[in-house]
Amino acid sequence: DLSARIVNDGRYQLIQPLGSGTYGVVYKALDLAFSLSSISSKTSPWLAIKVLCKEDMSSSAARRVRREVAFHHTMSRHPNVVSMHDAFEDADYVYIVLDYCPGGDLFGKVVDEKLYFGRDALTKSVFIQILDAVEGCHQKRIYHRDLKPENILVNSDGTKIYLSDFGLSTKTQVSEEFGCGSSYYMSPECIGRETGLSPFSNRASDVWSLGVILVNMISSRSPWSKALTSDNCFCEFLLNENYFREMLPISESANAILRQIFAYEPSERITIRALRKAVVDLDTF
Repeated sequence: DLSARIVNDGRYQLIQPLGSGTYGVVYKALDLAFSLSSISSKTSPWLAIKVLCKEDMSSSAARRVRREVAFHHTMSRHPNVVSMHDAFEDADYVYIVLDYCPGGDLFGKVVDEKLYFGRDALTKSVFIQILDAVEGCHQKRIYHRDLKPENILVNSDGTKIYLSDFGLSTKTQVSEEFGCGSSYYMSPECIGRETGLSPFSNRASDVWSLGVILVNMISSRSPWSKALTSDNCFCEFLLNENYFREMLPISESANAILRQIFAYEPSERITIRALRKAVVDLDTF
């Protein structure tokens, strides 16, 4: 535990862990150089600092961290991406300095608070922000590959979102990295087991993950555990085009959108731009 440690020549103090992932721990931190009179646009001394231990890193993990910093930096000015302020290292750790989001992540709002359940306007507004963040990445040829509520941070009342964690992101359009991401959110072709391990589109795979997030928001549930025929829920979805209507309280129009997102054939999957228009035009989920 690095709580209370001062890093970067006295600039930041790590205060307490906010959470940990596969590759590191995120700390709430204090900017010791903060002052309201400074030229910076920052209005708070609080930050989040992701700390990655070099000792645990293979050479491929170290490359991944360099990619994460570069891709996050590229997207940092997008209004729906967590701002990255700095990245530095010492002998033992790599530090990535980010905006602190007091509302936590979307997972807490969806699962614990059920904030979006039955609230069409709020769901629509927040989901469109998620689409804009991912489309912004895709326009820069950055594919996130780990889209899930835990990687989407929110403000206190859950009305604004900020995409985070570029740890698995890539600029490779066609992938053979099967099983990359989190199982609930993986497309069938990313799992690869039932698609013959064929190379697949990272763009279309991100769209699939967005569909699972939308089901989470509408219903506070997941549609299936894994997009495999051995999963009863997924198998039922493949066999029954009214699966969502029967499983969830959901409108015919929302069902039609989900069917387009979850097209089994990636080339037939809806684009983010078309999905955004469909969500804007939707009366009710």
